[in-house]
Amino acid sequence: MSVPARIDLHTHSTASDGTLGPAELVRAAAHAGLDVVALTDHDTTAGWAAAVAALPPGLTLIRGAELSCRWFGVEPAVPLHLLAYLFDPTEPELVAELARVRRAREERGERIVRLLQADGIGVSWSEILAGAAGGTVGRPHIAAALIRAGLVATTTEAFGPDWLGERYRLPKDDIDVFRAVALVRAAGGVPVFAHPRASRRGRIVPDELIGQLADAGLVGLEADHEDHSPAEREHVRRLAAELGLLVTGSSDFHGTHKTVRLGAHTTGSEAYERIVALARGVTPVASG
Repeated sequence: MSVPARIDLHTHSTASDGTLGPAELVRAAAHAGLDVVALTDHDTTAGWAAAVAALPPGLTLIRGAELSCRWFGVEPAVPLHLLAYLFDPTEPELVAELARVRRAREERGERIVRLLQADGIGVSWSEILAGAAGGTVGRPHIAAALIRAGLVATTTEAFGPDWLGERYRLPKDDIDVFRAVALVRAAGGVPVFAHPRASRRGRIVPDELIGQLADAGLVGLEADHEDHSPAEREHVRRLAAELGLLVTGSSDFHGTHKTVRLGAHTTGSEAYERIVALARGVTPVASG
């Protein structure tokens, strides 16, 4: 009997807010016993080339991104994330939208730092930019600066209500989620809703919206995720079955920013094969 493939479809590198470079990440994925790993940095494909170049033997790379989206059906709008797999990275409309969101992330980061500085907190925007090393700037980079300054002990504490979770939290200019689904599909990609019931992260969207997104081209839901309780995972599975959506599972690995390990949650081979079959943008990259 063959051993099932181990497939992790949600990871981050230093191209966004992870702590491993893309090359380090794929080597770590192979070391963790994965057969397939997806690189899904926030709003960027900047890590793809380095990951492909360093791909270890026996590992398949799924090129993707995690898109910062928002549902504007309520006030205030609800932020959410869309995993986009195997899309064409040269599709002009999607390229322009991702560039806009990256600029918005950087502008928000600089505003947060100014708020911190106004309260006498000694963090430097230039230091934070240097820490991002050209990657998409996010709140974890500010959290790292707070840790280095001895103001908090962990990233989790930095994302608490006294810091980046509430007091110094600012919105950013995300992509309307329906537009994001349309852009990914137009670029030949496969859109999957990341951690859709993660209530511990904040507000969640109603099931009715997910049904509308399915009608608009959404392909799957991420069920097995560290921020889903067992009941939330089961809810996602039931909803996916009702809507005819595939179900994925993944680590959402960020390196030392989080305690979760590569391969902590995985995707079944059938769902993975369906994603590959639906993709029309780029193909998986396998190393011999």
